[in-house]
Amino acid sequence: MITLHKLEKLPRHQRLRKLAKIFTIAETRLFKIDVNALTTVKTADVFETQEIDFFASAAKLLAEDGLFSLDAKKAIIESMEFFKTAAKTSACDLSVFLRALNTIKHILLAEIGKDQSDWDFTNIDGKLDPEKRQVFEGMQVYLEDIRSPFNVGAMFRTAESFGVEKIILSPLCADPRHRRAERTAMGCVDVIPWERQDLFSDTKETLPIFALETGGIPLAEFPFPRRGIMITGSEELGVSPRALSAADASLGRVSIPCCGAKGSLNVSVAFGIAVQAWGQAIGGDNNLFSN
Repeated sequence: MITLHKLEKLPRHQRLRKLAKIFTIAETRLFKIDVNALTTVKTADVFETQEIDFFASAAKLLAEDGLFSLDAKKAIIESMEFFKTAAKTSACDLSVFLRALNTIKHILLAEIGKDQSDWDFTNIDGKLDPEKRQVFEGMQVYLEDIRSPFNVGAMFRTAESFGVEKIILSPLCADPRHRRAERTAMGCVDVIPWERQDLFSDTKETLPIFALETGGIPLAEFPFPRRGIMITGSEELGVSPRALSAADASLGRVSIPCCGAKGSLNVSVAFGIAVQAWGQAIGGDNNLFSN
């Protein structure tokens, strides 16, 4: 790790860039710990005392930089005081430690013009356990021509969170293994079953279907099935006429009432609202939403 003496001699932009990298690496070490264990793992098990002293001194160096905004400076000082306290104990709350690292990292990235996009946020380095999944058997979704890897990843994460049994991707849907999709899904691509197929060219018997689309039954009134496939269409054109026709001949359409001037939602947001409502509607027996 570079010394503070060397950091002080660097041009400001280069100094901030190096510190952003140091705080990002330190943050990643905490991301490797189960979030539920952050309050019980000892600081000394993750960081040496001299490392924490470095974080405190680096924060002090940043606090003395007169070019930060007052709000940024206040947040840096709060993190600095926490690091000072953490250096004196081996049992501080690592969830607070993580937030302090994260706060300074983002202040630095914003200052050097490297604000992170949604798909660039640091991922948890670890794999989810499929055995811990609770699912609604027969609750499946069909992603029809979703073009954005970010949206696909977000929908995988949402589907996993709300008990979807399986995801079916249309032939032209973005690849869930795309780096942006995998970052956004945060491990869910590996634990929720999925396959790619044209739902409407296969003649085999399938589950009843319904479409998430405008002009349908309002969400609160829709009779969600215990077993079925919900179709979500592309960002630009929505559900295709072919899929809408099949849905209308089966269970119909469900719509999310909106009262804004825009009148529509991002596809992954709408998907999340609908999947949660579906799980809530059928989840009485296994009580998945009780906690």
